[in-house]
Amino acid sequence: MGTSGKARILVVDDEPNIRTMLRVCLEGAGYDVTLAASGEAAVAAARRSPPDLALVDLRLGAMDGLALTRALAQEASTAAVVLITAYATIDNAVDAMRAGAVDFLPKPFTPAQVLHTVDKVLGQARMQQELTELKRASGRGVHARFDTKNPAMQQALAFVLRAARTDATILLLGETGTGKGYLARHIHASSPRRDRAFVTVNCAVIAPSLIESELFGHARGAFTGADRARAGHVEAAGGGTLFLDEVGDLPREAQGKLLRLLEEHEYVRVGETEPRRSEARVIAATHRDLRAAVAGGSFREDLFYRLNVVTATLPPLRERREDLADLAEGIVADLAAQHRRGPFTLAPATLAALSAYAWPGNQRELVNVIERAVIIAEGSELTPDLLPEEVRAAAPAPVAPEGDTLEAAERRHIAAVLARSATLDAAARALGVDPSTLYRKRERYGLR
Repeated sequence: MGTSGKARILVVDDEPNIRTMLRVCLEGAGYDVTLAASGEAAVAAARRSPPDLALVDLRLGAMDGLALTRALAQEASTAAVVLITAYATIDNAVDAMRAGAVDFLPKPFTPAQVLHTVDKVLGQARMQQELTELKRASGRGVHARFDTKNPAMQQALAFVLRAARTDATILLLGETGTGKGYLARHIHASSPRRDRAFVTVNCAVIAPSLIESELFGHARGAFTGADRARAGHVEAAGGGTLFLDEVGDLPREAQGKLLRLLEEHEYVRVGETEPRRSEARVIAATHRDLRAAVAGGSFREDLFYRLNVVTATLPPLRERREDLADLAEGIVADLAAQHRRGPFTLAPATLAALSAYAWPGNQRELVNVIERAVIIAEGSELTPDLLPEEVRAAAPAPVAPEGDTLEAAERRHIAAVLARSATLDAAARALGVDPSTLYRKRERYGLR
């Protein structure tokens, strides 16, 4: 799909009249059409600009429709292939499906039949993309939430959502766990490309020796073990969105090729020399200080300036205290549904502890803490004893009532520590006293 949002269709037929008729029909319906008179010409066209769908005549010249279908599976793996034939037989159908075709269009055909087939195949491909992305995005069962009372977060959201309607490259900055991946998906869903693929590449987890092949694909024989050609993530993104997570970890050797992709919308598979066209929109994210990386020589200055056009910084969770209660309650509901438990409420003391904690792992850590509580809870209220010790320890100390005695304050404090500790020994360690001393005080105050 081009930046206009049109699906790209490659028409391959050796009859000029058929090519012309299909072009008029498809362009009239709003599709972007490329024509090829032979299999060889079709492969060259697909290399330059991978189509979303190819209408391929079964009977061509030296490279027939089946051979072209197999070639397109290597050269444009995201393209769906529909074979056009006047000789539809069971044997042909089996051979076509084995080669990678998804449907037949029998000759003679009407414009209405052509559009029905094209719409059906593209619709199926779109549904498959949405299903794949839904599984990837909601694997933890936690929904993205962008309602916020925090001014810095409101400003970041407003800025990137204005840019979402364009094709501009967007750079998201922020600490690990602040939700950059969720926001990238939200930008995609708010853009004209929402019906297209959203492809994520985590640059920090791919070996430097493989990153170029993963991003741009490779030709057969490009390196040891490359026994077949393979499309990369750029090609898989098609006319959708390519999300480069942790772009600050991209090896310097690959940075120049990314710069070419951003500036010229072109890339070259490893082991090839012919450039291919990409219409993908790029969103990048990193927790690193890219200016410092440029100064240190690990990140290209020209790539930094090419990325640093539309930039938004997501504040850490410790700076969004006003959002924490709403976030926590929403996460509790999502995880309770995922684990088929609950419903649960958050005890006021639990909310106080969550609000006081610094959250070095940000929203990702908050999800982990709440998931643990949801799994091990025995009642309908999530109480502070279900939280990790470091979170409980952040809770503010209770304010003693006016006129309260030292003995009453000690009893209340010991009771609170006992309630959140698994054993008497653990409570004694938290209080900094010997277990025997704590045992005597527990008996004195009638605590259990």
